[in-house]
Amino acid sequence: MLPPLPSLLAFETIARRRSFALAAAELHLTPSAVSHQVARLEDFLGVKLFERSSRGVKLSLAGEAYLQRVGGALGAISAATDDMRQGVRNTLYVHASPSFASLWLMPRIGQFAQEHPGVSLFLSASHLHSDFELGQVDIDIRYGVPMWPNLVVKPVLVEEILPLASAAFIERHQIRTPADLLQVPLIQSTVSVVQWSDWFAKYHPGQKPDRFALRFDRALMALDAAVQGLGVALESRVIGDGHVTAGRLKPVFDPTWSVQVQPHFVVYPERHGYRPEVRLFLDWLGRQADAAALTGQP
Repeated sequence: MLPPLPSLLAFETIARRRSFALAAAELHLTPSAVSHQVARLEDFLGVKLFERSSRGVKLSLAGEAYLQRVGGALGAISAATDDMRQGVRNTLYVHASPSFASLWLMPRIGQFAQEHPGVSLFLSASHLHSDFELGQVDIDIRYGVPMWPNLVVKPVLVEEILPLASAAFIERHQIRTPADLLQVPLIQSTVSVVQWSDWFAKYHPGQKPDRFALRFDRALMALDAAVQGLGVALESRVIGDGHVTAGRLKPVFDPTWSVQVQPHFVVYPERHGYRPEVRLFLDWLGRQADAAALTGQP
């Protein structure tokens, strides 16, 4: 059963604008008409989608959950409609984890565009995994432990996780051995598949840090904090390569003092693998990973 489309559009617009009046103006309706559409949707679903107060309007818990599902679907419909109206046929929708998309994929994406000018690439990024049943994306590049049944799952490349800091920070604190790390501010990435305790277990057994100066849930922010000289980050040499190449960060110790993992995976339904655009992207991504392995550079 599908709810009325005008009600869905009203719901999404109010949620995005956080205002019935602004949503009404965007939809070229009266505030009363917009409110009526939302009431229809709430009756259809049997839940309250918004909480109204003197301070304005906000999504209820049920509304938040519903928006996560239908917001992407409406976006996919809008994008597909735009493509069709503009005569675009060879569109490829790729979703990726934020740090991988920003720090590894974006510096290389221009090469894909040059090699395949006939493919219209749409790239999005968030920490949420794509729901393929909604038809939002063709390929998802995910981070974490590969536990995604009924999908094709392929590792992207081997990554070396190692301590990274600015040259000035290393010199100022005279960091020479793993034991020295216990005396300086450490930066923790809370979602990383490799934690500081894992690195210490390998290179300084019996010792591990009991506190952290800063904690982040994104590699991007952890690396930025290290660039600012706020501490030592334990991050992927692949993801942090832009900072290392530019001289903003450097390995604290010998680069071989790392923990090797394969934390990023290309994920897609088997049926998507038959699309020519998907095959082109997967081939290109594989060649990028192979080049990194052959040169020893991320």
